[in-house]
Amino acid sequence: MRLRALLDTDALGLRLLGGQDELDRTVRGVMTTDLRDPSRYLSGGELVLTGLAWRRDAADSEPFVRLLAQAGVAALAAGEAELGDVPEDLVLACARHRLPLFAVHESVAFATITEHVVRQVSGERAGDLAAVVDRHRRMMTSGPAGGGPDVVLDLLGSDLDLRAWVLSSTGRLIAGPKAAGPALPDEVCAKLAAEHLAAVRTGRRGPHRVVLGGATYSLFPVRSSGRAPQAARAGRDVRETVLSDWLLAVEADAGDWAEERLDLLQGVTQLISVERDRRDAARTVRRRLAQEVLELVQTGAAPAEIAARLRVAAPVLLPGLGAAPHWQVVVARVEWDAGEGAAIEGGPITQSLLEEILVDPHATGPEPSDRIAVAHTGEEAIALVPLPAVSSEHDGSESGILADALLASVREPLGAGLDGDGRVTVGVSAAVHSAEGLRGALEEARHARRVAAARPGRVCAAGHQELASHVLLLPFVPDDVRRAFTARLLDPLRDYDRRHRAELIPTLEAFLDCDGSWTRCASRLHLHVNTLRYRVGRIEQLTGRDLSRLEDKLDFFLALRMS
Repeated sequence: MRLRALLDTDALGLRLLGGQDELDRTVRGVMTTDLRDPSRYLSGGELVLTGLAWRRDAADSEPFVRLLAQAGVAALAAGEAELGDVPEDLVLACARHRLPLFAVHESVAFATITEHVVRQVSGERAGDLAAVVDRHRRMMTSGPAGGGPDVVLDLLGSDLDLRAWVLSSTGRLIAGPKAAGPALPDEVCAKLAAEHLAAVRTGRRGPHRVVLGGATYSLFPVRSSGRAPQAARAGRDVRETVLSDWLLAVEADAGDWAEERLDLLQGVTQLISVERDRRDAARTVRRRLAQEVLELVQTGAAPAEIAARLRVAAPVLLPGLGAAPHWQVVVARVEWDAGEGAAIEGGPITQSLLEEILVDPHATGPEPSDRIAVAHTGEEAIALVPLPAVSSEHDGSESGILADALLASVREPLGAGLDGDGRVTVGVSAAVHSAEGLRGALEEARHARRVAAARPGRVCAAGHQELASHVLLLPFVPDDVRRAFTARLLDPLRDYDRRHRAELIPTLEAFLDCDGSWTRCASRLHLHVNTLRYRVGRIEQLTGRDLSRLEDKLDFFLALRMS
């Protein structure tokens, strides 16, 4: 489509500020950004939408516009909601670089412009097939007339005989066809997400084809419209977004599709990405509230000041709640192994991921995340989770988040996305009943995350319950001390097991887990008690320890946990 066609659509609320001679430029896509340097996400021909959050003073406009012009964008559209009128320095910079500039009225959402451009571009590419989606443009609108992404999935089924679902990176069902038919099982969702993340990490171009249970699925990435699909091919590190992108899973083999049908599905993913943008926009207020509370807590503000901010947060997170809720704090961190391209800012990545992890895995749609406020500081993401009701005055954990269950449903997809060079560690605090307890809850969650980080595995979580024991000390033991301690106790047993296949290490673990009960341990291992006594005797002989002594039992337990 041509730029001048945008001015012919009154509903878009665009006003031309410069570039009258350039209106015959072709628009091939749309991107929303407030990055100071979005060039790595641009491939040329885009209409760039910006809220001007990148601009701190007049000197920022020239380098921003220069980068857009060098990337070959078609035009820039600046929103008036943040600063009112578009700054004169931006107008002059666009004139110098011959970049057409539009002002977007504050009453017009960027999502409206994005939808219009995507529909026009998709229609030109895909002809009659894309018109199916165009006829139902209400699908991405709000209010009773709109149906969100579910409507377009129903259209794919009724008009093109394609069953499709939108999944999060962790395999949670965001949207699916409402027409009759079997639901996509949770385990299939998790496997599809894992296959998708694995394919993205290996650099394979979508759609990715997967066979599960005799059915073939084609997986299409659904990125926020602020992330151009070409960006990965332009050198962007996929680890920046792989753990938060959505995917469109279509039950069909796209390998033999015509180019027009592939273009249609790509257009559908762009329409669904509008829902992503709306979700991210809705999270802005909650993120800001969490950030404000976090800053107050970390700077030692008075409890009364923190309580005032919590009173503001409570109605936003739990509309209609009469009394102030209790709160839990969850701390998470995504870390990547050092190497080429490893300079990745972990805080924003972890923030998006934690927002997804904290949603009930059985909840559909984007709305359940409306009750989660996540901030980030440095490499950490910190969630403030309200609990509207707790079961006990002294222990709110029963009705809150349990660390053991938090990552259970997302381990498989996350493991594929981390692909051997990343880790996710999470710590969960106990529930606190007032502002005075938040600082302690934050430290408790941070300690729990360090306990999780001391464990083996790519995806680990720990809760406040574990901080009341010796396990709290493990993350703070120096690595060389750990290695020496575990080697001294366990290496003789490992060597013996390798030579004789005696299974002394598994026997030791079971014996300690059964609190030294000979009968229970023998039953668990399916051994005669005399065989168990022989193995324990061999363990004591090889290590010089006595498993009837509490000190030696504790040493073995710590060695096994640290190994």
